[in-house]
Amino acid sequence: MEPTKTQIVVVGAGPGGYAAAFYAADLGKKVILVEKDKNLGGVCLNRGCIPSKALLHATHAISQARESERRGISFGNPTVDLAKLRAWKDSILAKLSGGVAQLAKMRGVEIWHGRGYFEDSNTLRVETPEGQKFISYEQAIIAVGSKSAVPKAFDLGNPRVMTSREALEVEEVPENLLVVGGGYIGMELGTVYATLGSKVVLVEAMDGILLGADPDLARPVAAYAKKNFQEVRLKTKVRTMATAGKQIKVEMEVDGQVKEELYDRVLIAVGRVPNCDDLGLENTKVTRDEKGFIKVNSKQQTDDPSIYAIGDAAGGVLLAHKAAREARVAVEVILGQDSDFADVIIPAVVFTDPELAWCGLTEAEAKAKNVPIEVAKFPWAASGRALSFDRPDGLTKLIIDPQTERILGVGIVGAGAGELIAEGVLAVEMGATAKDLALSVHPHPTLSETLMEAAEVFYGHATHTFVRKKTS
Repeated sequence: MEPTKTQIVVVGAGPGGYAAAFYAADLGKKVILVEKDKNLGGVCLNRGCIPSKALLHATHAISQARESERRGISFGNPTVDLAKLRAWKDSILAKLSGGVAQLAKMRGVEIWHGRGYFEDSNTLRVETPEGQKFISYEQAIIAVGSKSAVPKAFDLGNPRVMTSREALEVEEVPENLLVVGGGYIGMELGTVYATLGSKVVLVEAMDGILLGADPDLARPVAAYAKKNFQEVRLKTKVRTMATAGKQIKVEMEVDGQVKEELYDRVLIAVGRVPNCDDLGLENTKVTRDEKGFIKVNSKQQTDDPSIYAIGDAAGGVLLAHKAAREARVAVEVILGQDSDFADVIIPAVVFTDPELAWCGLTEAEAKAKNVPIEVAKFPWAASGRALSFDRPDGLTKLIIDPQTERILGVGIVGAGAGELIAEGVLAVEMGATAKDLALSVHPHPTLSETLMEAAEVFYGHATHTFVRKKTS
């Protein structure tokens, strides 16, 4: 069979893959986008970021209704129609996935549905429903993403042991749910199920939750979990799992003591692994690291001159917006432009209750690298806007270079932190100083003011909190 010729083939239609395909097409390249699922958008759109945020929003209404009692407004106990909730969530995914397909059509990007396999450095075999087809390309961009890691000891072949994919289907609200892993996925989905009424026990092998985050930012989230989850167990290792009738028997080690417990469902949230197996990479010059991620340089180039890799498949932080930026870098390098991913500021957001977000240098990183910094914090207990919707548990934190007064990092915890962090990204990217932020008038009363006031804290004259003045 004669292969179809194209300039660029993109393997994987997640937020990195379709961003790469669309950008290359916008810049005049002939592009084929290969996706094994029937829906475009990848894990993020179909089984990750979007459905989880939809469910978090929906269940947050339950929390708000409960909290409103102390303000003198009472509602009856909520009734949850899971079928209707799923249908609403799925309607969002259908709209977004359909929108991506429509945008591909408008740009002239050809979509091939099927599994891609590299025959050599310039040929991709695609196993489509109609049979095998071949693509001859000049450059390929691998954007195949990642999947939930499931240790062999937990892989029982029992649907009651879930990854995030199954948990987001919300087939039922289990009475007792064990969440294994205190990272962002475990915390977000634990929050959804706890709000729906499950008794959630979260176990984490390390000595804290959200270990990648600044402890100042993680503290209010830990306090929420302690109050709303049945239990949070740190320094706890799950040893074995076994099917026990309609439950899962779990053996775990807590403080040197072994205990056995029964759960209706278990959510495994212990990290993610790349989808780089069975791609035919051994037929190319592409190399992978010890964890299976594709090795790339800061221009997204692999060890094969014809092949680039972006997003989760290329390791680093596994975030959709990181993949989308890497997509642009890869396409620009293919077009001969001097593009590079080095020093790009990538924000992180955890959509727990409260949300936390950060960008740039953290206090812990500065300490580890012996970078001199000053820290300015503004507590949301001093924010009129935070108090007006009963959320004084937040904090805005700036990491500042004491010599140049440049803002090196920003951290925010509190309601809507994910929406606020973009101002921090802009400040760090532009090399803004604390003075720039302090002199930028922010509207009152808003949470955005907390960034301005944190900068004013640095100078010792924040209006709504008292700090000792800096000596000149």
